[in-house]
Amino acid sequence: MKALEVSGLKKSFGGVVAVDNISFSVEHLSIIGPNGAGKTTLLKTITGIIKPLKGTIEFEGVSIEGLKPERIVKHGITMVPEGRRVFPHLSVKENLELGAYAINNSRLEAELFDLVLSTFPRLGERIKQLAGTLSGGEQQMLAIGRALMGNPKLLLLDEPSMGLSPIVTKEIFSLIDSINREKGISMILVEQNAHIATEHSHITFVLENGRIVLTGTSAEMKNNPRVIEAYLGV
Repeated sequence: MKALEVSGLKKSFGGVVAVDNISFSVEHLSIIGPNGAGKTTLLKTITGIIKPLKGTIEFEGVSIEGLKPERIVKHGITMVPEGRRVFPHLSVKENLELGAYAINNSRLEAELFDLVLSTFPRLGERIKQLAGTLSGGEQQMLAIGRALMGNPKLLLLDEPSMGLSPIVTKEIFSLIDSINREKGISMILVEQNAHIATEHSHITFVLENGRIVLTGTSAEMKNNPRVIEAYLGV
């Protein structure tokens, strides 16, 4: 059984189709595609922020489409939103605590807090600092840390490289890889940067106009002539 199984998913806004009959069944993948392709809509539909018009979403064999976001978090899916979306007037510690709102076990919450600070030591150094005063890279660490506080089995990342320098992006993705490898947390990565997407995933699919138009291993996608021409700038 795959961690996440999506079948026939469709969503439109005002008659404009954003997600059109999407189906996939994988545990660790990246999604690439141009602006407006439906990438963020797909993630929001999986997490319950947006309700699908049709289709099914199963996680570990349990149907989750139509559930409220807080219920989906309890099933083990959390999301790092595009643009980080930290709470700027709250401290680093308070932001992390908000990520654990669905955890009703103080011991587990403490363990998750220790996990986040061991993964992102810089957050520990700034634990009392207001989130809005952090650098872009530090805010991205905080957004990922906040999602980890929900104790996810599946982590959705929406454009985590957005607005970051190449050096900071490399650091962030090194940490993302370690989370996947050492903690066994599956991930779905949405990225416009196809270089990054194919380097940090097992499977990649290309989304255009709400449809999956190409699918393959990330190594295959990196060498696919259509992907090279459209997304790798070669």
